[in-house]
Amino acid sequence: MPPGAIVLAAVTGAHGVAGEVRLKVFADDLAAHRSFNGGALNLVKLRDGTIARFAEVADRTAAEALRGTVLTVPRDALPPLGDGEYYHADLLGLAAVSTTGEDLGVVAAVENFGAGDVVEVRRASGKTFMVPISAVPEWNEERLVIEADFVEP
Repeated sequence: MPPGAIVLAAVTGAHGVAGEVRLKVFADDLAAHRSFNGGALNLVKLRDGTIARFAEVADRTAAEALRGTVLTVPRDALPPLGDGEYYHADLLGLAAVSTTGEDLGVVAAVENFGAGDVVEVRRASGKTFMVPISAVPEWNEERLVIEADFVEP
């Protein structure tokens, strides 16, 4: 995957016999994008948000060959963000520090289990802990700050 590429969906398999594919979608509006993977796949049609037809895929065999393929776009193809908004991909890999200045590790994942985003931090020891995004008073392109009361030893 090219540096700066953002994964918006993954092909889970073929759908029907005419070359359509089923997708697992990770974005709110996949249809806003027409070209994926550096122009290698061009979206012709999207049904129900999860069934796609690409110009380059002519039949079921070609669709099956795409199983496991991730659909990416460059970071600058995403809509601009408002104040306090972020893309999960922008937080991954950031250094994590506490509000008291303690080095905590790096952001390993951002999950959402239905009640809001949760940040997973991996310590240098390999141990991980999770905190709600509400425990993150600030972040920038270099680091993410976590309220000290939420830090696990």
